[in-house]
Amino acid sequence: MDGIDGRARVLRPLQHDGLQPARDGTPAVAIARSRDDAPGNASSSVPEPSRQRELVVDMGPSMTAAALSPCQLRRENAEFRDTGGRSEENRSSGFRPAFMDIATCMVYESRFADGRLAPFHLLDGLPDTVVLTRDAGGRVARIKESVVSGFVLSGRFYTREEAARAVAA
Repeated sequence: MDGIDGRARVLRPLQHDGLQPARDGTPAVAIARSRDDAPGNASSSVPEPSRQRELVVDMGPSMTAAALSPCQLRRENAEFRDTGGRSEENRSSGFRPAFMDIATCMVYESRFADGRLAPFHLLDGLPDTVVLTRDAGGRVARIKESVVSGFVLSGRFYTREEAARAVAA
């Protein structure tokens, strides 16, 4: 089974001294290890917590403190139209839609409620730990304010703004 309750695969943030910033100087936020790659595992490249360092996430001026909802995701898609900050505009570059809880640095790939990877940002596959409210039909209506939408590419989380800059480069 893949991830929490078979619905969302949780990727652990890689936080180590060798983490390099992106070419444009934006702070590095990397992910790439499944929960099986835990500290103490012989094959793990994730350092023990005492060796981890805090990472700064550049959320950009467009990111707000509003809790994500389907309506907010539509607004973000409108805001990032034709910039490379939308799934349909950066998929060919290898970006996959994802969410990051900046309070915990946990990254969740975007998934349908049944656990399949989603080709766009979808709240229904997120774990209950980040869901604040559901509608009468059980669909996610709102998630924690600390969760932001973005993308994963080559083991690194990118905000929409960072992805747009990377696609434009």
